Amino acid sequence: MSSEDKGVEDAAILLMSLGEEEAAEVFKHLAPKEVQRLGETIAKMKAIPRERVEKVLERFSTLASEQSMLVQDTDEYVKAVLRKALGDEKANILIDRILQGGDISGIESLKWMDAASVAELLRNEHPQIVAAILVHLDFEQAASVLKAFAERQRNEVLVRIATLDGIQPTALKDLNEVMSKVLAGGDRLRKSSLGGVKTAAEMINMLGSSVETSVIDYIREADGELAQKIMDNMFTFDDLEKLDDKAVQTLLKEVQSESLIIALKGATPEMREKVFRNMSSRAAETLREDLESRGPVRVSEVEAEQKELLKIVRRLADEGQIMLSSGGDDDFL
Repeated sequence: MSSEDKGVEDAAILLMSLGEEEAAEVFKHLAPKEVQRLGETIAKMKAIPRERVEKVLERFSTLASEQSMLVQDTDEYVKAVLRKALGDEKANILIDRILQGGDISGIESLKWMDAASVAELLRNEHPQIVAAILVHLDFEQAASVLKAFAERQRNEVLVRIATLDGIQPTALKDLNEVMSKVLAGGDRLRKSSLGGVKTAAEMINMLGSSVETSVIDYIREADGELAQKIMDNMFTFDDLEKLDDKAVQTLLKEVQSESLIIALKGATPEMREKVFRNMSSRAAETLREDLESRGPVRVSEVEAEQKELLKIVRRLADEGQIMLSSGGDDDFL
């Protein structure tokens, strides 16, 4: 079990120890994905050894007792730490979302809705408004919403996402017509650093190869240079061939064998050999046999498993365990 999984289980044990009412209050302050993951973990947990419960409660008590007011201006502290850790560009995006989150409360509520419902809500809106909303959602949810659109609308929205260099606070007021809520902000706030080529590339990464090709072709017709910039910022399944051997080995430790088999059904011979080369001879032979014995697999299943594998790759990259080279030869993500 990874340290992250253990942390989630510990959090689940703590919440169950608090009781329903107190746990419900905690859930109110969590993001949708956090609620889902904790809920799934709680549902799976049956009998928990008393010793583990006691250790979790003791650890929480220790951490809670150590808390104190360490800084006077927490906003400035967050800004300074993020900028030192991530650099100005990446930090500013996070700072906007952390410190100005209350200004997009209407859009935040979309994160609790399924993609089909969000798509239906936005289907008749102007592509520019849809783009301004989708850049506030995480890439996976935004991609699911885009998949629910007709091809033309999807392409038009992604062109606008790719060319969006930020959202003026006054423009947020236009979104009230969609959300039926007042999105606070005003002219005093600086432009939020949302949208752009990288945002569009991340969303397109999640769409699957068939849709991805259509989108890129559409954008290339309108703006060849923009299409190339997007492609340079995309990291696709085929780009896994560019990972060094150590990164591949790190990745293979995180992937379930069944998922790997299906994902490799759509891989190039070079990609397969790279995987085999970074496994023990016995594991590689077993994988070869499984691939050969496995019958035809639907393209949608292959793409789904490849997407799941890419999620793991991005998580490992975010954690600093591996480095990703994007579509451009000199770019690194």
